[in-house]
Amino acid sequence: MKEPLKLSKIIATIVLFIISLLFLLPFFWMVSTSFKVETDVFKYPIEWIPTQWNAIANYKTVWFGKAAFYLYYLNSIKVSVITTFISCIVSALAAYGFSKIDFPAGKWLFLIVLATYMVPSQAILIPQFILYRNIGLFDNHFGLILLGCFSVLGTFMLRQFFMGIHNEFIESAKIDGAGHWTIFWKIAFPLVRPAVATYAILRFIWTWNDYQNPLIFLRTDKLYTIPLAIQKFASLNGEFYSLIMAGAVSAIVPLLIIFLIGQKSVIEGIATGGVKG
Repeated sequence: MKEPLKLSKIIATIVLFIISLLFLLPFFWMVSTSFKVETDVFKYPIEWIPTQWNAIANYKTVWFGKAAFYLYYLNSIKVSVITTFISCIVSALAAYGFSKIDFPAGKWLFLIVLATYMVPSQAILIPQFILYRNIGLFDNHFGLILLGCFSVLGTFMLRQFFMGIHNEFIESAKIDGAGHWTIFWKIAFPLVRPAVATYAILRFIWTWNDYQNPLIFLRTDKLYTIPLAIQKFASLNGEFYSLIMAGAVSAIVPLLIIFLIGQKSVIEGIATGGVKG
């Protein structure tokens, strides 16, 4: 039999629904503004559904105007996808090594790696800049990708999930003659796939939204990523709020798609973390 709905649950649901609407109102206003003509942007009371639609002209200016978003989109997709793929592989391998391979000073080495997370990224910008300029990685996408390929947070996060895999699985595979490479790909990695998917989504979002590294390490306009493109677009069209909102909507659409596609994996990753061990 179904449990009867309690009054407290109904009230809590209504309150949470109202709070969620308050959080979503700025997003709704941004989308609505991107469809309007400029004269209707600040009309009071707010027109949530525009009476005069100008969406085609606004988005055409964003995508094919002076600061053409299609080029910056391709740059951001290239950098974000490659960075995410490499970072997931590197972090997973490091996490497996620190959690399932017993080697001298392994725990101390992990603590040293973890301690580097305490160093602010701004503190090492100048050494990174000088190094990149001297070795030829300045002002190109490969250098930008390299910056995001190694993540202490990703290693720490995935290590916690690898530690949840019972050592009996590893020992049984070793008895059957499997090496660590085979154990990693055929046993350990599939068991933590939801956690890897969760980290991949986070890594993609961090890379897509990264403003600091492209600002410091990119100079050529055609290499710009979306955050730099937004800044450039705003400087060219700062007085046209409908165009700026159209650019902002275009910038966050891939993040919404990634989250909608990967939300199941995120939930599985959280559930796995809650019952591991």
